[in-house]
Amino acid sequence: MSRSLRHGALAATATVLSIASLTACGAGNDAATLKVRPDAAATTIGDISIQNANVVTQPELTAEGPAVVSATLFNNGTKPQTLEAVTLPGSSASVQLHAAEGAGQVVVPAGGSVVLGGKGNASAVIENAREAAKAGNVQSVVFKFSSAGEIPLGAFVVPAKSYFTGFGPSTLPVAPQKSTEAKPTNSASGTPAGAPGESGSDEVTPSDAASASAESH
Repeated sequence: MSRSLRHGALAATATVLSIASLTACGAGNDAATLKVRPDAAATTIGDISIQNANVVTQPELTAEGPAVVSATLFNNGTKPQTLEAVTLPGSSASVQLHAAEGAGQVVVPAGGSVVLGGKGNASAVIENAREAAKAGNVQSVVFKFSSAGEIPLGAFVVPAKSYFTGFGPSTLPVAPQKSTEAKPTNSASGTPAGAPGESGSDEVTPSDAASASAESH
């Protein structure tokens, strides 16, 4: 093969590889397109894809309060599907679902997606969060859909810090504020000197001479 032919073949190969790379970046719900969070679980069953799944706890281990299940739910089908429940196998913790509007069911539209967790999104709140796995572990989570059924996966348990701050529980502990109310001192509560009706040595008493003079008149 001549040198020019070899150069042409190499150029064609490079072009094909470049096109393949671009196609991969633009295809579907891949990590680059979705900006996948660090240490996030993902799975696909039927028309439903679940990505970026995590259990986000309070920022501190000793903090009281709820935890949440955060994830992005994709519906690749032609009919909407309702997220009926989220459960944590092996735990007695219960998960309460709330739509983005605060009422109604969490519905993933056909060809669309729903985000669980974060301000203005739907939520899956673990009320008794102490029963959930501790940060650093993997918690079994089952998403139950109206048509796809149950979809299990292992979600990483992370505290609501750094990247996950915006996806953590909406009810976070607040440090108690010191009272700035002024308290009266002891000196301020004293009785003013010379108050009316106060008995003391300053009381004026008529002398005997003045009394006698008054009687003579």
